[in-house]
Amino acid sequence: MIAQCAIQIALAVSPRFAGLIPEATAWKVNAASAALPFLRMWYNDRTLLYGGQMMNQLPAAFEDKMKDLLGTEYEEYVRCFDEPRHYGLRVNTAKISVENFLKIAPWPLEPVPWIRNGFYYDGEKYQPAKHPYYFAGLYYVQEPSAMTPADRLPVEPGDRVLDVCAAPGGKATELGAKLNGTGVLAANDLSSSRAKGLLKNLELFGIGNVLILSEEPGKLVTYFKGYFDKILIDAPCSGEGMFRKDRKMIRAWEEHGPDYFSKIQRSIITQAAEMLREGGMLLYSTCTFSPEENEQTIEYLLQEYPQFEICQMEGYEGFAEGMPEMSLTGDQRLKRTVRIFPHKMKGEGHFLALLQKGARTDHARAELHQGQILRAGKLPPELEEFLVSVRREIDPARIDIRGDKVYYMPENVPPLKGIRFLRTGLLLGELKKKRFEPSQAFAMNLKKEEYEYIIDLSVSDERIIKYLKGETLDVEDVTLPKEKGWYLVCVEGYPLGFGKLSGQTLKNKYLPGWRWQSL
Repeated sequence: MIAQCAIQIALAVSPRFAGLIPEATAWKVNAASAALPFLRMWYNDRTLLYGGQMMNQLPAAFEDKMKDLLGTEYEEYVRCFDEPRHYGLRVNTAKISVENFLKIAPWPLEPVPWIRNGFYYDGEKYQPAKHPYYFAGLYYVQEPSAMTPADRLPVEPGDRVLDVCAAPGGKATELGAKLNGTGVLAANDLSSSRAKGLLKNLELFGIGNVLILSEEPGKLVTYFKGYFDKILIDAPCSGEGMFRKDRKMIRAWEEHGPDYFSKIQRSIITQAAEMLREGGMLLYSTCTFSPEENEQTIEYLLQEYPQFEICQMEGYEGFAEGMPEMSLTGDQRLKRTVRIFPHKMKGEGHFLALLQKGARTDHARAELHQGQILRAGKLPPELEEFLVSVRREIDPARIDIRGDKVYYMPENVPPLKGIRFLRTGLLLGELKKKRFEPSQAFAMNLKKEEYEYIIDLSVSDERIIKYLKGETLDVEDVTLPKEKGWYLVCVEGYPLGFGKLSGQTLKNKYLPGWRWQSL
């Protein structure tokens, strides 16, 4: 009777689960369980049936390794698989301060204690990615531990920064926010399709001082040798730290494990070392526990480039120090690296190492590429006419016109001929039949006070969603008769995009690929 009840409940969840329950097994199932919204039970000590989802069996090799790493803490680690995942968002401090965001946040937030601009939210109740503030680029939805690498790399305004494996942009957006429109951010991803998502997220964040590249890191060395002040490598890895969050990672691990990825990581980190200037800093991170991909990769870098030193990062009580005993040489400096375990803090598994290349110098950057002078002639009159409405200093020498596209380039960028890239600089807009049409990227890069013609709507105004869906708006109540031209549409003072006013109707110019999608 008990076994039959268990089978019926399993069938109700999913027919394929019924076969997991042998009829001869005396399951302790209460008859009332049939009325519960979920069934939870352990099968063969490793397979979890929970909320209609089945956790893949943890590979025996992985379990053995984790027992070696954690010792007596292993059982505590295994129990964390039974806990709910953590949802987080990170405030875009280039657009809004943390203090001001908390004043307008539409949902309860809990600080991520080791990230100054990071917060937990209830992902079962709320959808921050379906709110107008998300479309205004005020925050990035990100797993809390994944916020750590970009936070701990000490980027300063004016730095030249490289994110080597940047898609989809979780780290790059924070690096760009730290630069606050100065210096240059080179964000690279080998996959051109993933790089497109990276481009969108950087534009959504309003970051314009960018180079969006899609190249093998080894090829970049030729162009950027000794160029960067700071480099972040969130390396491709076996993903062991994500097993709890994403069960699909277990199958991927079985296909390509630590040995496969450690070779890739060693190649990337040594190539990045060549692109870092003397005195520059490099942060290496993974979302795995494997010593081959973590301590041993850093150990390899130190052997190949002895001028590197491991720096002490800003700590947190939940951080665990690195494990020299899991390296090949037992180098005690590896204790300065950081491990994040999900049973020690509210986040998934990560590894981080902050390194400096030789002694800090202030003069090394002067010997690098001089950059090219982009233009010496007059700007097209239609572009000049539009720029009259822009209340920001624009250096004509940094404007680069390629075909009908107009870009505003970062300062001192080396020649990039021969590199695959999706974007160099900020796309200001397009020249079309003696008129200039501003871009979505430029709209997101502007602040309300930097453009003359504004339509600023309340977050509760139904026209906000209509605008995000690409619909034409009636704006009679917020514009004057006979006005026309390009208007910057804002929500509570934060830009969303452009529209063109004709009469008292706003023709929607919100980028089609960005539009609000109904559930």
